[in-house]
Amino acid sequence: MKEMKNSLIVLSGLVMLLTGSLACKTNEVTIANTNMETTDSNHTDTTSSRLKIRIGSKTFTATLLNNVTATAFKSRLPMTVSMSELNGNEKLYRFPDNLPTNASNPRNINSGDLMIYGSNTLVLFYQSFPTSYNYTKLGRIDDATGLAAAVGSRSVTVTFELE
Repeated sequence: MKEMKNSLIVLSGLVMLLTGSLACKTNEVTIANTNMETTDSNHTDTTSSRLKIRIGSKTFTATLLNNVTATAFKSRLPMTVSMSELNGNEKLYRFPDNLPTNASNPRNINSGDLMIYGSNTLVLFYQSFPTSYNYTKLGRIDDATGLAAAVGSRSVTVTFELE
C-alpha cells in the first residue's frame, strides 16, 4: 500500500513537471513566431486599401473595399496577369483557385469597377452598363478616365499592386 502511495506521488509530480514544461515551451514558440512575423521582410502588408493598376504606360489608382474577398485578393499581390477581352466592356482573368465571395447583383456596372464573377474570375470593367449577373465587389478605380483606351479591344497585360 505504501509503495502504491509513493508511486502515485512520484507519478503526480512527473505529470505536473511535464505539464509545466509544455506550457513554457508553448510560450517560447509563440514569442518566437510573433517576432518572426514582425521582422519578416517578405511579409505582404494587406492592410492598405489603395491599389495601383498599371496597363501599358498608364497607371490608375483604385480603392479596395474592406471585405474578405478584397483581403484574399490583396494577399496575391503584386501580380501581373494577361486579361482577356469579353463583350466589349470588360477584361477578365481566371485565378487557378477560388476566392471567398459574397455575390449579389449590383444592377449597374460602372467603368472602373473591379469585381469577382463566380469564385475565381477577376473582372475589370471599362464600360458602364446595366447587368443581371451577380458579382462580389472588390473596389473601383478612383478616376476611370482613359481606361477604355488603355485596355483596348484585345487581351492586355495588367499589373496590380498595393500602394
